[in-house]
Amino acid sequence: MSNANQKTRWQALDSDLHRISRIEHANVHVARPMLAPGIALAFIALAGLTAAVLFGQAEGGLIVIAAAGFGAYMAINIGANDVANNMGPAVGANALTMGGAIAIAAVAESAGALLAGGDVVSTISKGIIDPASVQNSNVFIWAMMAALISSAMWVNLATWVGAPVSTTHSVVGGVMGAGIAAAGLSAVSWGTMSAIAASWVISPVLGGVIAAGFLALIKAKIQNQDDKIAAARRWVPILVAVMAGAFATYLAVKGLKRLVKVDLEMALLIGLASGALVWSITVPWVRRKSEGLENRTKSLKTLFGLPLVISAGFLSFAHGANDVANAVGPLAAIVHAAEFGDFAAKVTIPTWVMVIGAFGISFGLFLFGPKLIRMVGSQITKLNPMRAFCVALSAAITVIVASWLGLPVSSTHIAVGAVFGVGFYREWHQNRRRTNSNRQRPSDQRLAVEEYRRRKLVRRSHFMTIVAAWVITVPAAATMSAVIFWMLTAFT
Repeated sequence: MSNANQKTRWQALDSDLHRISRIEHANVHVARPMLAPGIALAFIALAGLTAAVLFGQAEGGLIVIAAAGFGAYMAINIGANDVANNMGPAVGANALTMGGAIAIAAVAESAGALLAGGDVVSTISKGIIDPASVQNSNVFIWAMMAALISSAMWVNLATWVGAPVSTTHSVVGGVMGAGIAAAGLSAVSWGTMSAIAASWVISPVLGGVIAAGFLALIKAKIQNQDDKIAAARRWVPILVAVMAGAFATYLAVKGLKRLVKVDLEMALLIGLASGALVWSITVPWVRRKSEGLENRTKSLKTLFGLPLVISAGFLSFAHGANDVANAVGPLAAIVHAAEFGDFAAKVTIPTWVMVIGAFGISFGLFLFGPKLIRMVGSQITKLNPMRAFCVALSAAITVIVASWLGLPVSSTHIAVGAVFGVGFYREWHQNRRRTNSNRQRPSDQRLAVEEYRRRKLVRRSHFMTIVAAWVITVPAAATMSAVIFWMLTAFT
């Protein structure tokens, strides 16, 4: 065989191998988008299999199996959408990597759900539907099934379009729609619904105002001081102590219901003691951390990084303790009605149902959470550790204030509202500073000021999308739930 023929054969072989390599690469590229949905479907199937093992032979077992699958689907969507509010600011401020945020949130969410998640849940979502108005247990089961399916589908749709919505409001809308379809308009407690509607405005405004207030405090007491490092040594321990006290109170009020029952006064004392303890620890830590730092704003970011990471973990723990009921509340109601043949306003959540909710939230965060984390953390407004710290602190304080006032608020609306509050404060502050510095300048420079005012630090497109999603969440989930209820009852 001549060298020319051998060379030609080697070239043909290399060409074939290259073509095969390109085909394999294309297959991997095509299959990658299907990996996350495939894992999610496997988890949903596992949830159904668990229900089949426990209830497969009992009366109504098929309904419980289906409900377990939809409960897992809802939990996945909560992880994909709601958890972004806790981790988004920390990731956007570069205090955490995406992988680190997902790992911390997954552990904290699961721990919060399993250790401190409420063992009793209101299956009618804070009394919006009167159980006495429902005809029988079968109607109640289909109403809860419709609420579960519709709320999960709405949160899934919101995640797809990139809008962080309240999963609590989604469940409320789903229960309301199914209740109206099952028992009419008179079954709805419209006073409760009015309070929930008021929270659409109260939650984001209160969160935004508190976050902007803390950012203004940091600017005035630290950033604008001649000796920024000395000011930081004085004020950072105070701010971290306030954060620790707020989270201790938050967890005592909202996150530890399953372990111990405390009233608001006792929770405030716990928060005060925790804040004092953390202050005594933070003072020497800040002194060591600030040694050798340059006297400029950029140096201050290192002092807020660790407190921000810790606050994100606490937010996730509290979120898991409280919002797991959104995923498994209707499922627990269905299990109770199928097992005992009746229905009640409050039921005990079985351990296996709580596990589905806890792990479903973690799977949803891991598989689909990065999209909303990036949006909340970096696409609404630019965050650094100080601004993100104000967002986390606002979230905890707003929930405490709302609990004290008895206002129904959404953690999603609070956190996102705080991000918008920080962004809009930055716009106002920069415009005011630029205007004051150029007030005595010639007219051509004043034109430059007008051009500067047109530069927005908050993306209006995201603002309008999110507000629109918030406004239509309850009516959209209610409409979907009513249609699904009629479809389910039409074929049974």
